[in-house]
Amino acid sequence: MTLDSSSKTILIAPLNWGLGHATRCIPIIKALQENNFTPIIASDGIALELLKKEFPYIQTLQLPSYQIEYAKNGKNFKWKLIQSLPRMLEAIREEKKLVQKWVTKYEIDGIISDNRLGVFSAKVPSVFITHQLNVMTGNTTWFTSKLHQIIIKKYKQCWVPDVAGTPNLTGDLGHLNGKHFPVRYIGPLSRLHKKESPKLYDLMIILSGPEPQRGILEEKLTEEVKRFKGKVVFIKGIIEKTQVKETVGDVTFYNFMNTRQLEQTFNESEYVLCRSGYTTIMDLVKLGKKAFFIPTPGQYEQEYLAVKLDQERIVPFANQEDFTIEMLSKIADYKGLSEMDTTIDWEELLAVFQTNKNR
Repeated sequence: MTLDSSSKTILIAPLNWGLGHATRCIPIIKALQENNFTPIIASDGIALELLKKEFPYIQTLQLPSYQIEYAKNGKNFKWKLIQSLPRMLEAIREEKKLVQKWVTKYEIDGIISDNRLGVFSAKVPSVFITHQLNVMTGNTTWFTSKLHQIIIKKYKQCWVPDVAGTPNLTGDLGHLNGKHFPVRYIGPLSRLHKKESPKLYDLMIILSGPEPQRGILEEKLTEEVKRFKGKVVFIKGIIEKTQVKETVGDVTFYNFMNTRQLEQTFNESEYVLCRSGYTTIMDLVKLGKKAFFIPTPGQYEQEYLAVKLDQERIVPFANQEDFTIEMLSKIADYKGLSEMDTTIDWEELLAVFQTNKNR
């Protein structure tokens, strides 16, 4: 694709924490191109690898890894994060330095950071994307939320991929009492589209998230799915150079799928079994799907969203250690995720970058 050489250059940087932050940036990157901006993608790990596969013609830059690790036992999740803090803070300091150099080197006109805390510049309009204005961490929620809000305040705008009123998807996660800083509710973001397709699979299993919890759930579901009556497609969520497909009985395994394949497979599947990550929820909303959630053990955000949607009789859930494949029968008694108006006025939204640089 040839872009106008006079178009503005926007650095877009998703956090590498599972694949959700990267995948929800895909429609933003496409919107930047369609509105005559030149995106540069910056991230690390599997998030960067996924976006390289999706946009092989777009320039990419390497950011330092936050080295986020999950505990094998969900009860130790918070302690594991606390242990990781020194490494995370060092990575944030390093990415701050890199971004300041890149703004000059690549003549960057604007920044979009999806939860990367050091990707900011006072020299150009900078936008922060998050669905967590409040950061759930159990009895320390008040502290982590306040800390996160202090960071967000330095940005020109904060984009929340949800609706402002009720009903909404994020509940207390994405809504504050009172106005603290410029928040724009831009509606749910998804790279996928609903299509009329013949149903090929009774169940689609899709995994995501950091290790070791992704692998632990894969091992558990590989055994559980043997008792499922019907056709299953199982996407492990492992980003590798080459796609691998394996069929065992009525179950077809893939290590990963690209966006086009995922979209097709979602539309061909009756039910979905997955984590309750927010990006996955937005995808299911766009597709109008019925699902069953297994939140990542110890991840308060996913647990909160799973409980919220269960209480609203939209999607049932079970804890990872308690889940059995027979629980999927509950799906029939729940409403499922309904399509919402996800139309975004990108021209108006991206106008934030039409302001002059602060330099």
